[in-house]
Amino acid sequence: MAQKVKILYAEDDETLAFLTRDSLLQQQYDVDHYADGKACLKAFKSGTYDICVFDIMLPGLDGFALATEIRKLNKHIPIIFLSAKTLKEDRIKGLRLGADDYLVKPFSMEELALKIEIFLNRSQKKEIFQQKLYKVGGYDFEVENYTLKNDKEEIKLTQKEAKLLKFFLDNKNKVLKREEMLTALWGQDDYFLGRSMDVFVSRLRKIFSKDDQVRFENVHGIGFRFVDKSESEL
Repeated sequence: MAQKVKILYAEDDETLAFLTRDSLLQQQYDVDHYADGKACLKAFKSGTYDICVFDIMLPGLDGFALATEIRKLNKHIPIIFLSAKTLKEDRIKGLRLGADDYLVKPFSMEELALKIEIFLNRSQKKEIFQQKLYKVGGYDFEVENYTLKNDKEEIKLTQKEAKLLKFFLDNKNKVLKREEMLTALWGQDDYFLGRSMDVFVSRLRKIFSKDDQVRFENVHGIGFRFVDKSESEL
């Protein structure tokens, strides 16, 4: 019998937590729920999880701080924020901390289930990357390990950054439509997912900002073009 997917869930609203956990259990997920951020972090350190679903306003340790600590321990596990905070700045902050998505309350259980399914399908547990080593400017890119290396440094990417960089490398020098990228990497073309993608493109630009062999070009009204003058693949 296949092992159940295990979800780490943090929510201090007792009613919402009960409804959400019950819905996920009915979909055959294994759910560990905590109402306190510190207790949730302790559970993460001692357990093994496939995905994290966090409220932001938590006692002990808020969701942003919780995600920051978890990213120090695991760069790749998918993290979804659930929050009543609707400001653009809060969404951007969550994504910059390494979250994969941000759902605003009230959300539908169907939407949350879909998001979980999408990210699980792309996680290390469900997806096997082809074992390739790419040359990107002055770096070697180990796709499977989400790592950029050269003689001076080693940079660990998040799973989403690695997938986005690999997509660019597989479509080098092509004009890529935003909707094409969103559908390929996020599963759907959506305004807020588009903003999320922009954050990850900005991260990659920052990493390669001093490398004149690599450019992430905006193509106005269409999307992006990735230009890399180095060798494509080792």
